[in-house]
Amino acid sequence: MTDHAKDPQIILAALARSHPVLELGTLDLCFLAALHLQADGAALSAFNEEKLSEVFEQVCALIEPRADNPRRRATHAIQRLRDQKLLARVDGAGVLRAGEFALTRLAAGIVESYLEDESLTRENLTQLTRILRISLAEILTRAGEAQAPGDWKNGVEAPLRVSVSDLVSGIERRQRSLDLEQQAFQARIAKLLESDWFGAVDQCLELLESTSRTLTELNDILLRDSHELSSVLQDIQEITVNAQAEGAEAAVERVMEQVDRIRSWGAARQRAWSEYYQYVHRYLCDVVRLDPSRALIQRLREQLSQHTTRPFALSVAAAAAPRLLREIEPFKDDKPKVSRPRAERERPPSDSEAVDQHAIVEELVQGALSRGSNGLCDVTQQVSAETPDELQFVTAGRVAQVVARLARTTIDRDRPWVRVHDGLVIEEWKLAKGGARD
Repeated sequence: MTDHAKDPQIILAALARSHPVLELGTLDLCFLAALHLQADGAALSAFNEEKLSEVFEQVCALIEPRADNPRRRATHAIQRLRDQKLLARVDGAGVLRAGEFALTRLAAGIVESYLEDESLTRENLTQLTRILRISLAEILTRAGEAQAPGDWKNGVEAPLRVSVSDLVSGIERRQRSLDLEQQAFQARIAKLLESDWFGAVDQCLELLESTSRTLTELNDILLRDSHELSSVLQDIQEITVNAQAEGAEAAVERVMEQVDRIRSWGAARQRAWSEYYQYVHRYLCDVVRLDPSRALIQRLREQLSQHTTRPFALSVAAAAAPRLLREIEPFKDDKPKVSRPRAERERPPSDSEAVDQHAIVEELVQGALSRGSNGLCDVTQQVSAETPDELQFVTAGRVAQVVARLARTTIDRDRPWVRVHDGLVIEEWKLAKGGARD
């Protein structure tokens, strides 16, 4: 198939031009199901018109026993199903005699989706993947021995398009059934919680654990076997590429896409079920177990239902603003490297008076605050003017400590970086009016 033929827009346009319609009521579905079951039980390949009418009357008597004129309704139902391509005439006699009809592939697919319970299990998945590995190993052997174009078509391309694709489709069909089963399973848990509430906790936990184990086992099989299948398919693809067998190569790529889709399905369902599992566990622990009598839930529902007539609100007087820790904004300019002049570690002893540098800094800060300094930068500038150069950096930290203890600062979300002098940049604090703390 060319890329042009695979274009979704072209395919959808062609489908729209054919004006397909599916309108099936309960009676029509049951009629199709009865035909499918009779064909399967009696090994029938087709039904004549008399048999179709007979089956319809039996279904009508079961589903709608009070319906009038079932024979006429059967004629309309048969025509309706033929118009929707669910029944096909297979005798080729035209209008010369009564015809024979068979279910189409569309009808069989619809009926099987309702009747057959082919959910994916550990047993059937293991069996299908085992048969698939054997089939691919045989195809790999035939690909290595193929010489003529007929060898490629009959030994490689045809088995890949028919046998292998049917096996992979069987896995995908069971996956879809398992998806429906999981959907029904989640609805069952919701119904249990709605009907029994606290009494359903243990049963819900048991259902969750069993399904989680099943999905984990299936995912393990899919990951292991899909890796082996992909490896064999890559070997086949390499041989087809070297032999320039385009038809076989396209068939291999198609099967590889199907295997990748199966693997992706397993990972996606495992991830989705893990999220659902955690959600239900949290709900059981945080809601059901904490409210076993369902009193809180009932009161909340009553409040919500009466909100239009009896509105409620939460009023708080003089609520303090929440204290939010702001993120530190790094200084963007090039910071000067912090360094100090080299000096001898061992100095000869000398007679000198002890100097309390902390007391000096505190006295200078108090003086700056008393003169009405309005910011940390201003205070630091005044103290730095009285401080030796080698102590500027250490003194700046002491100034900030003393200012935080002695003065009141205003709360600002943004505190800009300001330059005290050429060798020192600090983060600015604005000081509240009134100076020192009480």
